[in-house]
Amino acid sequence: MSPAGRGGLGGEASHSGGVRADGSARSLGDPWGSSPQGYIAAVLGSPVAHSLSPVLHTAAYAAMGLDGWTYTAIECDEAGLPGLIASCDGRWAGLSLTMPLKRAVLPLLDRTEPLAAEVGGANTVVFADGQRRGYNTDVPGLVAALAEAGVTSPASATILGAGATACAALAALGRTGLHTTVVQVRDQTRAVGLLAAARRLGMAVELRSFGSPVRDGDLLISTVPAGAADFFYPERTGDPRARPAVVLDVVYSPWPTPLARAAAESGVVVVSGFDLLVHQAARQVELMTGIQPAPLEAMRAAGQAELTRRAHLSAR
Repeated sequence: MSPAGRGGLGGEASHSGGVRADGSARSLGDPWGSSPQGYIAAVLGSPVAHSLSPVLHTAAYAAMGLDGWTYTAIECDEAGLPGLIASCDGRWAGLSLTMPLKRAVLPLLDRTEPLAAEVGGANTVVFADGQRRGYNTDVPGLVAALAEAGVTSPASATILGAGATACAALAALGRTGLHTTVVQVRDQTRAVGLLAAARRLGMAVELRSFGSPVRDGDLLISTVPAGAADFFYPERTGDPRARPAVVLDVVYSPWPTPLARAAAESGVVVVSGFDLLVHQAARQVELMTGIQPAPLEAMRAAGQAELTRRAHLSAR
């Protein structure tokens, strides 16, 4: 089976020239050629052993009838990224990238979609027509996860952190119609990349120190690692003036985080990092296979089952 008509940068992937979910044959002229063994994809990062992406993508392949496609996790840091990408031959469909690789991959790409260039980070590489094409699926993933929770046009927002995911959050907020936001950082000197992304995106950013009071009614997006935001919300649960309307924590395991638990207990709408993960992974599947739509519910069910399994193991 072969990837179906890889979408052009800035456009949507098409069924043209590839395998369809109903099992019908691909059309002739597919630049990828045929492969009875299927194609390879992987998630790269350091650390990466915890990644849920292999479960999500593998579930998608099964639901789409892509026999022989495989997806795994590969430990890879910035130093190893150029060599690993160079080693990807015609058997490879694509790569998912976690930290710290989303920014490091940009110079290694042949083409980068406008969104990824504006955000300053690509979390997806698709190998097509002899090229390495970069995409950012975190942004549409964030928008979709928020929309599922009924958040489509927030009045104001605060972002915790200034890394690649925070930049994606800026772009996602712009897509909801919000063009100004507060960003809380521990060290303002490390926000250079975020401020550059904000300029490219046309977003106005007010930098504040980490842990500053959140404005009443804000959408609060935490993009910091597990544990980093634990202090933020619990100390303010009794003060409605400092209560956000919605909290999205990009962490998905362990869940709920102290931030998410305290928010839910005070009646705040909570969006899990798992919701973001599933939506961005679904877009990656569509880009790598060319088949739309990705089987979102099959992916979600497989991911939830794996998280439950891990929780049981850790409780032993």
